[in-house]
Amino acid sequence: SRYGPKMPLAVDCTAELIRCKVLDSSGRLKSHELILSYGLALVRFVNLITERKQKMVSIPLRQLAKEVDIPIWVVDLRHELTHGKLPRLALCRKGCDVVLDWLRKTYWSRQLGNNLCEESEDEEEEQEGVEADAELDNDAWE
Repeated sequence: SRYGPKMPLAVDCTAELIRCKVLDSSGRLKSHELILSYGLALVRFVNLITERKQKMVSIPLRQLAKEVDIPIWVVDLRHELTHGKLPRLALCRKGCDVVLDWLRKTYWSRQLGNNLCEESEDEEEEQEGVEADAELDNDAWE
């Protein structure tokens, strides 16, 4: 709250994504409402994080995301949320988890000054499984 309007983007994005998870676990919202809530948080995350890397000449969002190690399927999810048919809730939940993990590794671990970003082999295998599932879901959109 001390930052006011100059809150770091990572803090703002984390707060929105955690809010979605809390709303989801409360059971008070319908599936469609949760998709919209997760969707807005995910779209804002991708847009805000990649916006800082945008230059005078427009650079494709997928390229910008790749430069900061945001999985391409998350960018595709953002595109679908923005321009296409709304994805399933399960994919939005996976996207939220992956993005929160990215924020933990990229921002929060440095803030805390410890090795939170070091993954065990199990976490790495789980991440690969999430990405593979997302690619399958991507095929379902088409």
